[in-house]
Amino acid sequence: MNQNLVDKLLLDLKSSDLNIRERATSQLWRIWFWQKGKIPLEQIEQSEKLLAQGDVVSATSILDDLVDAVPDFAEAWNRRAVLRFVTQDYDRAIADCEKAIELNPVHFGALHGLGLCHAALGDYSAAIGAFRSALDIQPHAIENQRLILECTARLS
Repeated sequence: MNQNLVDKLLLDLKSSDLNIRERATSQLWRIWFWQKGKIPLEQIEQSEKLLAQGDVVSATSILDDLVDAVPDFAEAWNRRAVLRFVTQDYDRAIADCEKAIELNPVHFGALHGLGLCHAALGDYSAAIGAFRSALDIQPHAIENQRLILECTARLS
């Protein structure tokens, strides 16, 4: 991963220019998905197709195999977290988000997902913390701002 490019893109996420922010977001996702090359990316895509078709078992199996084969691939952990969130397996989704964040501390998607999982479990304080961490990286993310307000209201 080209760290100088990633650092520039992370700065671009803070830009007041929407086009710059959108381009940076898109490029970061591309870097993260392609981090380990074509074959792992194809496995993620196959898993997502299977999940869309309702084949959760096969989709999970592919991602389980991928995180076993390439344990330092943050996006594999993040994709499995998404799958687990969708299937309401929140505790294991949290563990996968945390692993993705450990491997890629600026992964705003995994931080957002972590917040969603905590909110789904009713742990609004932890959710707010995760959404705030995502906002530190991507400060113009309206969805995280909205979710912080929603979780704060639920704490009252």
